[in-house]
Amino acid sequence: MFFASDNWAGAHPAINERLMRESTRFAAAYGTSELDRSIEQRFNDLFEREVAVFFVATGTAANSLALASVERPGGVVFAHTEAHVIEDECGAPDFFSGMRMIPVDGGEGKMNPLNLKARMARYPQDAVHHGRAAAITLTQATEVGSIYSLDEIKAISSIAKAGSLPLHMDGARFANALIGLDTTPADMTWQRGVDILSFGGTKNGCWCAEAIVFFDPAMAKELPFIRKRTAQLFSKSRFIAAQFDAYLKDGLWLELAAHANAMADRLREGLRASNSARQAWPTQSNEVFAIVPKASAKAAADKGAKFYDWLQPSNMQDTVSDDETLIRLVTSFATTAEDVDAFLDAIA
Repeated sequence: MFFASDNWAGAHPAINERLMRESTRFAAAYGTSELDRSIEQRFNDLFEREVAVFFVATGTAANSLALASVERPGGVVFAHTEAHVIEDECGAPDFFSGMRMIPVDGGEGKMNPLNLKARMARYPQDAVHHGRAAAITLTQATEVGSIYSLDEIKAISSIAKAGSLPLHMDGARFANALIGLDTTPADMTWQRGVDILSFGGTKNGCWCAEAIVFFDPAMAKELPFIRKRTAQLFSKSRFIAAQFDAYLKDGLWLELAAHANAMADRLREGLRASNSARQAWPTQSNEVFAIVPKASAKAAADKGAKFYDWLQPSNMQDTVSDDETLIRLVTSFATTAEDVDAFLDAIA
């Protein structure tokens, strides 16, 4: 009953096997091997256009370096109030980009376009004392389990384009969102106006594999130097490429995300049928937020369930009583139906 995070799950056997095969051979270093190049081409095919791809180790590195690539002196970056770049990256995006992250409110973990416009208006290009607008970043899927619809992505990108700002997507759970929308990688990104993507694999079955994807390769001209200076250019980068080789082969990445989402659906269904617990708000990806009696949460924890207590968002409509607690449950490719049912039984 491991629901603390999809980061707790191991690596998929196919990815482990591919790493083992790669470990027995010699290959050119620093991203110049045939395997590295072949995976870069695979990303071109995946997104149906020529892209520039840079492998890094963590999602925080991907977000931070992506934003560093569009740095403007005195620049500010707009993100949802609860976005990972604001709440959970220890200021790394600010540190590496030299820019400040500016929070934008919105329900369901998504930036409200009107709020975004109002925030941007406070940072015009000649605002020497306050700083100037430099970029927008959105999280797909969001930190609260929701998913920006294709129209919502387009609405945000239209605001970005009107302000001549690049739009970045934090796709740590990119595959889960893609399955949730039943669309294509191209349609959820550059066809809707996204300029740069942090493409996550670690949460979905990889060991340590993230990529920064530029949909206009010309935008990526500084990234090789940024990546090297921030110690993210691995000498044996082919071991990240090898993970992506297995991850993308025959649609494995989508299969793993579909399974994680299906297990979350099973949790959601169980909570809807519960007499004591309930969903805190609707979610669409592999994250579920539940309000449960404190006694039930303790009983589940005593039986070995792993989950995180969660702070109540300021705009949350439901009320958590004194004898209840709000928890986050995250499913993964390794979650089983038996895990879900055992947890639901434990809180019953």
